[in-house]
Amino acid sequence: MKLRADLKIIAEWVAPNSKVLDLGCGDGMLLQWLNEKNNCHGYGVEISSEKVNQCIDKNLNVIQADIDGGLNIFDKNNFDVVILSQALQATLNTELVLKKISSLGEKVIVSIPNFGHWSSLISLAKGHMPVNHRLPYEWFNTPNLHFATIKDFELLLKKLNFTNIHAAYIDESSKNTSKIIRNFITLKCTTAIYQFSSSIS
Repeated sequence: MKLRADLKIIAEWVAPNSKVLDLGCGDGMLLQWLNEKNNCHGYGVEISSEKVNQCIDKNLNVIQADIDGGLNIFDKNNFDVVILSQALQATLNTELVLKKISSLGEKVIVSIPNFGHWSSLISLAKGHMPVNHRLPYEWFNTPNLHFATIKDFELLLKKLNFTNIHAAYIDESSKNTSKIIRNFITLKCTTAIYQFSSSIS
């Protein structure tokens, strides 16, 4: 089972036997990996009927719901880890979603695309929104509502008073390879992964 580059890092950050909530879980690949390799258990939340069925085929516990409005069914502090990978930019109220998901678990892991990557800047300089294997949609049909640079997102985390912030930055500009980025992060990082906790217990 081959995980996407950001999902590999997320999987490494989840302790064995954790109770996990995977929001925007897609076809359930990460949740399946965590169940089989780390003996984790929990739920996935996904809005797409097709992907929900793929999760069911994997015998995963999945709920069809919208992240913006479908999280009230979960009790506060009911999970060890809440995961939101490559889905935050598609939420209507990003700030509210972050506050909500941080109340559901001991720690939160979020991965986001970096709109400040050099390839995005070149596309914008040429007068076009970026389209590539990481951002495959045209401006008129994209599900993404909010694009941010990693600096923008880190400022939001500070504004919301999240604590224990830990980050990893990867470059997936090549379609078949990925690597950890440690310098010129704002320009070279295509995807950032963050782990943090709520300051409110």
